[in-house]
Amino acid sequence: MDYKATAQQTAQEVLAYSQDTSGWKLVKSTKKITVSTKASKRFLGNLYRVEGIIPESTAKLSDFLFQPGKRITWDKSLKAYNMIHKIDSDTFICHTITQSFAMGSISPRDFIDLMHIKHFEGNMDIISCKSVDFPGYSPTSDYIRGYNHPCGYVCSPLKENPAYSKLVLFVQTEMRGKLLPSIIEKTMPSNLINFVLNAKDGIKILKAPSGCRRLTSPSSFQKKK
Repeated sequence: MDYKATAQQTAQEVLAYSQDTSGWKLVKSTKKITVSTKASKRFLGNLYRVEGIIPESTAKLSDFLFQPGKRITWDKSLKAYNMIHKIDSDTFICHTITQSFAMGSISPRDFIDLMHIKHFEGNMDIISCKSVDFPGYSPTSDYIRGYNHPCGYVCSPLKENPAYSKLVLFVQTEMRGKLLPSIIEKTMPSNLINFVLNAKDGIKILKAPSGCRRLTSPSSFQKKK
């Protein structure tokens, strides 16, 4: 597989999602974060759009979301997040293991994802994500292997205050297993809002004086034995 070409194509797909303004249905709104949805064209599930304002510049927000060593320190939905192959400074492959959620009714999943950051005019950054196959990381009996169809974050300066950023997430995750679609539809919006809130908290802690920080960063590169 040409991982670089796939990464660039995924970024363009996420850009197209961000430019698509029709057919979205608002399903949840709280704490100035909105979640909208529409039918995915990739699988029999939903494409979610999440929007919120982050009190950080776009460059710093993009770095915060993209760097693998930082993710596990603030994203409470994850058990593990490890870079397993670096392609270049803008592209890598990671192995992710999620926590269980929906009060344990959805068991942990693992994913092998191709991550890529692309810079656009107007100081807009897109961090794209798409599941791929990678040698040595076949599915195991330990976790159900999920699949992320083209997903990503779109980070751009807030027009009213460029020191802040508008963050838009696009998520279309195929959980697989024997889950009823109704369980996913009921729990996904709250989980996506929690992701944005966790990111805000993580940025706040990283911006605090060093003596006040409580988060530590584990190794971002771990080879599977």
